[in-house]
Amino acid sequence: MKQGGPAPKIYHWTDRVPQPLDPELDGLVKDIIGKVADKWTMLILEALSDHGTLRFSEIGRTVGDISQKMLTKTLRQMEADGLVHRVVHPVIPPHVDYSLTEMGGSLGGAFCGVWLWAEAHHAEIEASRKAFAARNGAV
Repeated sequence: MKQGGPAPKIYHWTDRVPQPLDPELDGLVKDIIGKVADKWTMLILEALSDHGTLRFSEIGRTVGDISQKMLTKTLRQMEADGLVHRVVHPVIPPHVDYSLTEMGGSLGGAFCGVWLWAEAHHAEIEASRKAFAARNGAV
């Protein structure tokens, strides 16, 4: 996509409802976004982007507050999607390293804009949440 140009059209409108121009592509994109745009994937991307190659336990400590089961599940999905590279070293005890692939690094770059937006607007969002809670009796 060209910088500054219009975004490519992926929907057309019928009866005020957007219809995908390519339903197969639409389904694929929604599936990918659903898998890579979750909290844990984003935090693992950040950890690996900041620290390079990390062992499983180091990722868990860096991300914080993630269960071993969720960390395993997320890393497996990220490996399946081609976002992380996993290297098992044949030693006892087993030593496994994780690093971002080129594609994983590019996804981290794409999410950087979201991080910057959240950082710039966090005070406004918190104020809005407090005002909403006060209006709705959930102080």
